[in-house]
Amino acid sequence: MKESTYKIPNGKLLKIKLWVEHGKIKRVMILGDFFLHPENTIVELEDHLAGKPLDEEILSSDIDSFLSESKATLIGADGSSIAKAILIASNLSES
Repeated sequence: MKESTYKIPNGKLLKIKLWVEHGKIKRVMILGDFFLHPENTIVELEDHLAGKPLDEEILSSDIDSFLSESKATLIGADGSSIAKAILIASNLSES
C-alpha cells in the first residue's frame, strides 16, 4: 500500500491509500476533510477507479465525468486535485 497526504491550495486536505498493480489502480481509498454528497458516491468512485491507469490527465477527466454523471456535489476538492493526490501516492515508497 502507498499513501499520500495532499493539501489542496486554498482547499481541503486529501489523504490517499493506494494499491497499484501493473501501473494501474488496484484499489484506492480517498479520505480527507472535503465534502461529497451523496456520501456513498465516494465508495462508488473508489470502485470506479479500479483498473484505471496512473495518468493524471486521464484520472482527472474520468473523476470529473463520474461525479457529473452521478450528479454528485463535491466541495473543497475537484477531479484534478484527487488525481494529483493519487499520483503523489503512486510515487512514494511502499509502506
